[in-house]
Amino acid sequence: MVKISRRSLLQASGLAVAGLASPAILRSAQAQSGPVKLGCLFSSSGTMANLEGRLNYVVKMAADEINAKGGVNGRTIEVMVSDPASDWPLYAQTAKQMLQQEKAAALFGCWTSVSRKTVLPVVEQEKGLLYYPLHFEGDENSKNVVYVNSPPASSVLPAVDYLMSDDGVSAKRFFMLGSDYVWPRTINKQLKGYWKTKGITESAWKEEYVPFGFSNFQTLVNQIRAFADEGGGQPIVVLTVVGSSIPDFLREFANQGILATDIPVLGLDMVEADLEGLDTQKLVGHLNCWAYLQNAKGPANQTFLKNWADYVKANNVPFSADVSIDPMVSAYDSVHLWAMAAQKAGSFDVPEVTKAFDGLTFDCPSGYKISMTGENNYVARGVFIGSVNDKQGFDVLWQSEGTPKPVPFSPYS
Repeated sequence: MVKISRRSLLQASGLAVAGLASPAILRSAQAQSGPVKLGCLFSSSGTMANLEGRLNYVVKMAADEINAKGGVNGRTIEVMVSDPASDWPLYAQTAKQMLQQEKAAALFGCWTSVSRKTVLPVVEQEKGLLYYPLHFEGDENSKNVVYVNSPPASSVLPAVDYLMSDDGVSAKRFFMLGSDYVWPRTINKQLKGYWKTKGITESAWKEEYVPFGFSNFQTLVNQIRAFADEGGGQPIVVLTVVGSSIPDFLREFANQGILATDIPVLGLDMVEADLEGLDTQKLVGHLNCWAYLQNAKGPANQTFLKNWADYVKANNVPFSADVSIDPMVSAYDSVHLWAMAAQKAGSFDVPEVTKAFDGLTFDCPSGYKISMTGENNYVARGVFIGSVNDKQGFDVLWQSEGTPKPVPFSPYS
């Protein structure tokens, strides 16, 4: 695994993202005898580091699995990693370097939608291919991006419907709290449009936004308490803050003694890693929704969890061997989907690889067989609603019967 530094020097970095080794001469990815290069755009510093940093390693783990079986089209995979440092323009700069100078066959990266939006024009101009592993706001369909996770119709709306139902808490009022960028604002716009179709009036919701890395939620949690005290039916929080803001919010919510039985939180970006170090006994019952939960049943997940734990220990990975999150699995799926498409196409050229998407299936660790069609670059996958337990994880509260067809554009925007 090699690393691209912020000074645009390509250096060998062994298996650790941090700690650069001496410069290495790398052969062109276009050379038929050399390895084919894949690039990672995940931050290992800044507000997104605790989450994105894990994805560099799971991409390498997936590449190692493929290499152990002979590689793709007779060539091994070489993974390049970078550190965009949670700095959105740097994602685009790094993507351009990987595509132009290093001739990466595909890129795997971005967490926030704002980072994806900065990379999007680069991959389109350079005719590259980006695998994006996060569920997101939808309303985008580029031929140069594979949207590996779920758009709102497959994830957010089922979770909100559950909370509004008698099986949930019969939610009637909604406090939307998000980081101030495209994903929270677009999701909340769609939710407001959806609620209007259900006859819910504007007086039943409130929305607030905070900067990236925001940590002092005392005043906002007080606002949530006041909103709940107004009456008018069961309130919930729809939380779309990201990165380090998630545990900071949860910590303040618990410190003020608010339980999920009082005001449930639906954390749309909340994953198992956000619960590390928290006393989740005070958070039991709060919810999330993803295409994978670590507690998903089935042999595929048990195999993945064991392989990840073994990989962490063997390679001194600076993340927990006992924690797996949806975007890790989605990034892992991405590498295998790319390899299957390239093998099917008999080529690494992006136009040929994308032609091979139709009909691809992969047995995801979630237990679902995920799939692609020729209709668009979205991946059909299952959906889970998780409930925080007292062991810093999520119990599976609900899951879809199959893999709903992804709907790229929301009718509620």
